[in-house]
Amino acid sequence: MLQVQNLRAFYGPAHVLHGVSFAIQPGETVALLGRNGAGRSTTAKALMGLVRCEGSILWRGQQLVGQPPYAIAQQGIAYVAEARDIFPRLSVHHNLLLGQKGTGPWTFDAVYTLFPHLKARQHTPGGVLSGGEQQMLALARALMGNPQLLVIDEPTEGLAPQVVEQVAAALRLLKTQGVAVLLVEQKQALALEVADRVLVMGRGRIVLDGSPQQLLSDAAVRREWLEA
Repeated sequence: MLQVQNLRAFYGPAHVLHGVSFAIQPGETVALLGRNGAGRSTTAKALMGLVRCEGSILWRGQQLVGQPPYAIAQQGIAYVAEARDIFPRLSVHHNLLLGQKGTGPWTFDAVYTLFPHLKARQHTPGGVLSGGEQQMLALARALMGNPQLLVIDEPTEGLAPQVVEQVAAALRLLKTQGVAVLLVEQKQALALEVADRVLVMGRGRIVLDGSPQQLLSDAAVRREWLEA
């Protein structure tokens, strides 16, 4: 479904990703772990055409490298940025309306059922929502596009435990619907719970590609690349 080969990414002259390769199968949830600065968010941005990159990103046989972000999004890939990037002056409902496209299970009723706080505040401007509500809105807006692949960057950063659980519930539900997910996440417990496979990144490279069980049994990798 998604095949990344020898991906290199750059911010100006700075070389950030150094030959990253991995694949995601239909319906598979893959967690991308690593310390801050390892290149995880850059990988997500590279998939969406938001940074200059070289190498190959094949999505259902189509080359994404060189395509603009809007063209990538139109091919069934949704992106939830760490910054959330909601429209602060628009209501919750209108933010969701802007994300709506295609047909599928994710409708207004579906996202309001998953995130009841959003339904209660559907006429509220996005900019006055709490951080947790804004994260729910960013995720719900991405789901309204009924994507085949969801790329989500640090969805639980700074959120209260009950909001983290709602995000986890959404990820579990996506798995039952056959939506593939690339999850960039700092909370290892959450990532290992929802992921089918784990990628550990260090210094712009993939240093482990395996099951959650493999990571849990590899103390050396955890110590060198994940622990503070």
